[in-house]
Amino acid sequence: MLRSLLALAMFGLLGACASAPVAPPAAVADLAPTGKLRAVINYGNPILAKKGAAGEPTGLSVDLARELARRLGVEAELVTVTSAGQSVETLASGRVDVGFFAIDPARAATTAYSGPYVQIEGAYLVRNDSPIKANEEVDHEGIRVAVGNKSAYDLYLSRNLKKAKIERAPTSPAVVDYFIANKLDVAAGVKQQLEMDAKRVPGLRLLPGRFMVINQAMGMARGKEAGAKYLTAFVEEMKATGFVAEGLRRHAIEGASVAPPGGAP
Repeated sequence: MLRSLLALAMFGLLGACASAPVAPPAAVADLAPTGKLRAVINYGNPILAKKGAAGEPTGLSVDLARELARRLGVEAELVTVTSAGQSVETLASGRVDVGFFAIDPARAATTAYSGPYVQIEGAYLVRNDSPIKANEEVDHEGIRVAVGNKSAYDLYLSRNLKKAKIERAPTSPAVVDYFIANKLDVAAGVKQQLEMDAKRVPGLRLLPGRFMVINQAMGMARGKEAGAKYLTAFVEEMKATGFVAEGLRRHAIEGASVAPPGGAP
């Protein structure tokens, strides 16, 4: 009986320790200055977040935000947006403390990134009767490419396409409809989203392979060293313990893989 009581007491102590905040006070102050962890959730990337059956945010980025808040010992306050551009602007305005972003040098001036937690493929989509057969054939004079405004694909292709013209849809989920409505030549975006659109709209096909790999990371405003250090360590732990892999399985996500260890920019 005594042994059982001791075991129960030890279990209770471990449970209390597990539920207590483990972050240093300086990190808590940086990441949750209002007493809550305010996180922006982007519905524009279906691999990371979407609306649940009751309209609530769900997905891997939501899981990570809530787990980070738990470790900080604060409540998570989720702010939802519909595009990557809105997500970046929401963080830059100070309305949130953390967000989930594709790592891109154009954003690094104002955003302190963790290492990547998942890698996502970027792909091209064309009509079945398009003469374009390979990714290398996209960057030619007269080719018009649809991308989501201020998305990772927009930033990447703006630097790398030299001859093709970029035309911007309001959001990434709207790219294919924008591509069709404006009679463009190519749609660029998250491979999984384009695959779903190709099933939804007859007469479309994806080009083989991928034109880029997106490293998706957590990010916060620069100038908060304790918070940035803790955020980087948190993401590495979430990868190492299987939290990210389990989240991808639980949410039935295809087209994304757990990023390798390290890789902080």
